[in-house]
Amino acid sequence: MNLNATLFAQFVVFFILALFTMKFIWPPLIKALDERAKKIADGLAAADRGKADLAAAEKRASAELATARDEGQKRIGEAEKRGQQIVDEAKKTAAEEAARIIANAKAEAEQQMTKAREALRGDVATLAVKGAEQILKREVNSAAHADLLNQLKTEL
Repeated sequence: MNLNATLFAQFVVFFILALFTMKFIWPPLIKALDERAKKIADGLAAADRGKADLAAAEKRASAELATARDEGQKRIGEAEKRGQQIVDEAKKTAAEEAARIIANAKAEAEQQMTKAREALRGDVATLAVKGAEQILKREVNSAAHADLLNQLKTEL
């Protein structure tokens, strides 16, 4: 019986120890392990969210960069186009101004030529009248007439 009593006593001590452990030691230990597991799970979830947020931010940043690049290229194209338009307008204005100046110069030259012709006609008419006067004043002589005509030719 001693052996049974010892076994029974060990069983009772073990049972009391198991009850004590289950009542007072396991709850805080399990609570600490659960909290630690929850913190680890929360940390992993936060890391996953951080990675997802980082990926989304990188996508947004690259999209913004692409948009900014496209808009910059568009503005550069518009500026080049406007610059070309300004150059073309300046060329057109310069060509019109040159044509106007040339037309004015031609008109002025034409007027001066007309004035010179009129003056020349007046001079020729005056010389013809003078020549006729001199011919009529002299006697009718073919040698004198030839001299007068040669003199008229040189004056003309």
